Amino acid sequence: MFESLSSQLDDVFRRLRGRGTISEGNIKDAMGEVRRALLQADVNFRVAKNFVKTVEEKAIGQSVVRSISPGQQVVKIVHDELVELMGGGAAQLDLDGDPAIIMLVGLQGSGKTTASAKLASQLKKRGRHPHLVAADIYRPAAIEQLIQLGESIGVPVYRAPDGTDPVDIAKQAVKAARKAGDDTVIIDTAGRLNIDEQLMRELERIRAAVSPNEILFVADAMTGQVAADVAKDFGDRLDFSGIILTKMDGDARGGAALSIREVSNKPIKFVSNGEKLEELDVFHPERMASRILGMGDVVSLVERAQETIDREEAERLEERLRKKQFTLDDFLSQLQQVKKMGSLEQIIGMLPGVNSKMLDGALDDKALKHVEAIVHSMTKVERAHPDIINGSRRRRIAGGSGRSIQEVNRLLKQFDVMRKMLTRGKPTQKSGAQQQPRRAKHFGKRRKSLF
Repeated sequence: MFESLSSQLDDVFRRLRGRGTISEGNIKDAMGEVRRALLQADVNFRVAKNFVKTVEEKAIGQSVVRSISPGQQVVKIVHDELVELMGGGAAQLDLDGDPAIIMLVGLQGSGKTTASAKLASQLKKRGRHPHLVAADIYRPAAIEQLIQLGESIGVPVYRAPDGTDPVDIAKQAVKAARKAGDDTVIIDTAGRLNIDEQLMRELERIRAAVSPNEILFVADAMTGQVAADVAKDFGDRLDFSGIILTKMDGDARGGAALSIREVSNKPIKFVSNGEKLEELDVFHPERMASRILGMGDVVSLVERAQETIDREEAERLEERLRKKQFTLDDFLSQLQQVKKMGSLEQIIGMLPGVNSKMLDGALDDKALKHVEAIVHSMTKVERAHPDIINGSRRRRIAGGSGRSIQEVNRLLKQFDVMRKMLTRGKPTQKSGAQQQPRRAKHFGKRRKSLF
């Protein structure tokens, strides 16, 4: 989302870091460019103006630290102010109560229903027992969508008979959850294409009826500063407690993330980075600021890896590498685990000093699917012994996967390089140059029986 903004800020700070000393004029010029970059990213005009003013004042009055360059000092100030702009620190959910009640509100199309399921999935991983509530009786198929999402993550969904008032649905759902022993109720409320009085009154009635611990405003990040303006309107009527930003993986310019907290005076609690139900993250302002400034987000990358990578599978792979037994099946297994962590663009964006612009469009998640198709088109023995894949086998694999022979050749070559790198210098149970000819000779004798 922040590629354009990150690129522009990187250009500004690269020029500053190249200077031995920085004058007041240099700082003002740089801050002018920062302001333009923020406005192009659809940041609210007042937010951008106040941000640049604060940074400029602190940068001009900053004492010189000999261990770092003046340009680095300015970057540090910008980083700290970005963190402050987005809330300072991660905001926690209030989950006290029997059950705790969370109410999601927002405009139609902002992603409330999917966000409800994502939040339920995350809370379930924390050991809680969520109960979803289908209180959107107006949007066609909204109830069925929530039921399907609930089934996919193993979370019950309360559905009232047709014609039931949303306020009664909420009250009945809380009783049902309490009876079932579930400790968290997540209410998916109705939205409208625009804010209207009827919508607001209904939400106020639900709030009065169930007294939710949290009212979370769901905002579409792709709407830019419009999301911040809508959040302010909802906040004035409902005094919501936090924000979920959806579609952060989209093609938006990032203005919502940088404006919404300042305009609404409410913290961003979660961000949705993809369509998968696992792709909802706690919002950490410091990590986001680091990513915007090209410093990466290694902590989030490690956390995501810990959540998705199978520890037993990792230990099994380590043992196979120790024995120099890395096969295409192992390669495919690792590829599938990487896919669980998110898109390649998301993963690369968390690495310090790397952004998608530097890779010039080389990130393509479709390529991973093509690799999977090629490997799945191989026989079990071919995956274990790729050296036996000759010309006729390559043609068969290409035809079976729907890819070209050139792509098959490229994958096999890349796998061979990777295998040599991963197994280089690792001890095996048997060593000695004389072992290889005997194994090759033995394999040659059995080749006909294997295929």
